[in-house]
Amino acid sequence: MSPAAPSLLLCSLLLAVATLVAAARRHGCPTKCGDVDVPYPFGIGAGCFRSKGFEISCVNNGTTAVLPSATHHAIPVTSLSVAPQPEAKVMLPVAYRCYNSTGGTVSLFDGHVDVNTHGVYRISDARNAFVVLGCNTGAYTSNSISNGTGRYNYQYYMGCFTYCSSAGSAMDGRCASVGCCRVDIAPGLTDNVVSFEDWPHDSMDYSPCDIAFLVDKDSYDFRASDLRMDVERASMPVWLDWAIRDEESALTCAAARNSTRYACVSANSECVDSANVPGYFCRCKQGFEGNPYEDNGCTNVDECTRPEVYPCYGICKDTEGTYHCKCPSGYMTTNGGDPKKQQCIRKFPLQARLALGICSGFLFLAVAMLFTLIVCHKRRMNQLFQRNGGSVLEKVDNIRIFTKEELKKITKNNSHILGKGGSGYVYKGTLEDSTMVAVKASIEVSEALKEDFTNEVIIQSQMIHKNIIKLLGCCLEVDVPMLVYEFASNGNLYDVLHGKANRHLPLSLDLRLDIATESAEGLKYMHSSTNHTIRHGDVKSANILLDGNFMPKISDFGTSKLLGRDEDFTMFVVASMGYIDPVFHQTGLLTRKSDVYSFGVVLLELICRKPTIYDEHCSLIIEFHRVLVKNNSGRAMFDKDISVTEEDVFVLDEIGKLAVECLNEKVEDRPDMKEVAEQLLMLRRARKYGEWNCRSPHHFEYKNQT
Repeated sequence: MSPAAPSLLLCSLLLAVATLVAAARRHGCPTKCGDVDVPYPFGIGAGCFRSKGFEISCVNNGTTAVLPSATHHAIPVTSLSVAPQPEAKVMLPVAYRCYNSTGGTVSLFDGHVDVNTHGVYRISDARNAFVVLGCNTGAYTSNSISNGTGRYNYQYYMGCFTYCSSAGSAMDGRCASVGCCRVDIAPGLTDNVVSFEDWPHDSMDYSPCDIAFLVDKDSYDFRASDLRMDVERASMPVWLDWAIRDEESALTCAAARNSTRYACVSANSECVDSANVPGYFCRCKQGFEGNPYEDNGCTNVDECTRPEVYPCYGICKDTEGTYHCKCPSGYMTTNGGDPKKQQCIRKFPLQARLALGICSGFLFLAVAMLFTLIVCHKRRMNQLFQRNGGSVLEKVDNIRIFTKEELKKITKNNSHILGKGGSGYVYKGTLEDSTMVAVKASIEVSEALKEDFTNEVIIQSQMIHKNIIKLLGCCLEVDVPMLVYEFASNGNLYDVLHGKANRHLPLSLDLRLDIATESAEGLKYMHSSTNHTIRHGDVKSANILLDGNFMPKISDFGTSKLLGRDEDFTMFVVASMGYIDPVFHQTGLLTRKSDVYSFGVVLLELICRKPTIYDEHCSLIIEFHRVLVKNNSGRAMFDKDISVTEEDVFVLDEIGKLAVECLNEKVEDRPDMKEVAEQLLMLRRARKYGEWNCRSPHHFEYKNQT
């Protein structure tokens, strides 16, 4: 016997005795608290858990499991698991700093609950994120003390900042710095202590607190109402990694295997070094399942009873730690494949092989026919491409030509309908670079309309202006060409002003003035700033789209006509009732002043927030005209949400009088779009900078029109 043999024997005996004593003490220990399973090495009560960090308290009449903490905060546990990963899910309180109306701090909590008193846990960097809420807020958390080896006190700092331009800036589901931001965390984090930046918070009753917390990445979806959450009661679900970390000399598998405290006691278990170092954990070997921390805890898996996980297309036979699968007698797999992966088929006699040959011949004919159909389909696609002007448009640099298949992929086979236009449905799509687009039908193109269509697409693609919806490209391999435009996420102005209750957004006077001014700039550009003068022909609030920042975009040129610089009118228009120039009814002529008339109606919609026909029989134009004649002010018609102060009413009156100028029945007395844009711009500048030295930037004397 070697000198080391007695020592090895003694260690083995001590390990066996320690295991028996521990098993005896665990006999009769609770295995559940409320709805939470409590597997060993966790435990409730003396002798039921491996070491201090694994102790679980069962409170509230045995309905709630909590982790021990050195602070006064209880840490509720919602789940504990040893397989397939060592994890615990807990509820941690949020950190906060709250303010009064003058910006003074009234309450503060940094989130510290000392979840890792005994070193067992790490906050999972793979499953959690750090979230900050507020409207002028910066917050961060830190981990891994540098011990003098780094430039700063900690190796990692994680945080972000948020802002809000107004009370309504934060949007549900959007966590991108407006009211909410989130960042990933680094490994090794052991607590949720938060530091807040000292930034001004006076007059921010819509965001009374800075808030920060760790949270399960998949469970938190921001809501604007969270800015006013009850911070003293709020808690968030957080995933913890745990590992065996109870001996400084046994924090890796290599060291732990020779320790009397080695945790992987099941005969079919194995040790794994923790990714969130230091420490290790145990798991059952492949083909076994159960609790590797208990004697005989890892038991054989009968794979044959779980075909959805362990497939077998033949006869299955379970063995210790694995299973065997073979084809029945008279059956085989093709090319000697594995019946765990391939179906077993009957071994063919001569007659079967002859039948297979005949079937193969028919299959060849079917493939040939399919090939012919594909060739015919491609020829048809090419015919449509040429008919719709493809040979001209493919040479234009700033127009992208999409194939039919590309368009199906972009719109996910037309699965998301945004609405219905005059020529068909409008679909939402996503380009390969994640750019959102709107895809809509144009007009059916004949040989006679081919040149007009191509010219109109070219002109639209050349209209580069922030207030005109941008044409990105088209698809010509379809009966009716499809046009691809930039996407305006806030829809059209009509729906925002008059739509359903869930779309009835609050719009400040300044925002409405911005929409009016920028829309006028877009129409001015169309009338006078392009190589071809363009009459829109269908100006209305439904054709003014709003992007994510409520920037207006003039859209829907399907009813417009392109005119040369020297032409004054066209005989073609398909406009909308309520917006049509009465002169067009009388003469059939569409001029630039027709767009001015229609824009006057849009101005009235903006300041009154009423459609052209409201209360079933009232005309917006007639009623506003009547009120203005009677009171020399449109105040009785203005939207109450924006006619608060005398200055507001004055601005609204100026817009109303400008609208009446646009609606003048005498075409020659109407301003042009350049004048309209200039007057709105002057009115916006005067309101912004308080330039009220005169009655107004340009005072329109109201002319009584009878």
